[in-house]
Amino acid sequence: MTILLDGSGNCIEIEDGVVAIGSGSLYATAAARGMIDNQKLTAEEIARRSMKIAADLCIYTNHNVRCEVLEAKQSEEALD
Repeated sequence: MTILLDGSGNCIEIEDGVVAIGSGSLYATAAARGMIDNQKLTAEEIARRSMKIAADLCIYTNHNVRCEVLEAKQSEEALD
């Protein structure tokens, strides 16, 4: 489940799991949606490629990207 918290404190559930914020967000979201079905790409690769496309298209978005990857922690129930 992907949830976007807006500036007013509203929680918005994102149906397709792809969300972006900022000036180039529409470009990045469109690019990510185009790549999301590619099973060969990791989430980080999709994010980086989407941001590159957004930076190429949007004059307010640059190519300076910092990507932090959070490792998923498996629950004990999933291990059984």
